[in-house]
Amino acid sequence: MRIWVDADACPGPIKELLYRAADRTQTRVTLVANQALRVPNSKYVDTQLVAAGMDVADRYIVQQLDAKDLVITADIPLAAEVIQRGAQALNPRGELYTEANVGERLAARDLLDQLRTDGQILGGPAEFQQKDRQAFANQLDRWLTASRRASRNTSPNDSKPRS
Repeated sequence: MRIWVDADACPGPIKELLYRAADRTQTRVTLVANQALRVPNSKYVDTQLVAAGMDVADRYIVQQLDAKDLVITADIPLAAEVIQRGAQALNPRGELYTEANVGERLAARDLLDQLRTDGQILGGPAEFQQKDRQAFANQLDRWLTASRRASRNTSPNDSKPRS
């Protein structure tokens, strides 16, 4: 299991939480970005530099993704693709994307984009706050706990019949 981070737009406090969680739980965290990033010296944290361009980091993440992985992203189309591939996606504000909610989120995103284009609304999302950081930390802890539990309950021989 690995955590992939759509890192170009990921808030700093979320990255810091991920660095600490990676070392604490010995979980691989890979930050994917189109610019060089500073990360702590850790055998559990690495970066992947991709070319600049629309959705290049997204495509890289999707190509590398395993069904046991978690992707940190605010990009709803990426989250939809992640879910379609059987993995999980978590927004930096703590919202876990699911099959049940990602379609609704895509529709709302498209509507807001159209309203912005038409000049009917201005601005973007609210400023990142402490409550967002806490919501993310709670969801991350839930995922890490569930993933560790699942990995302890499976073994390479699970596909073989048991006597």
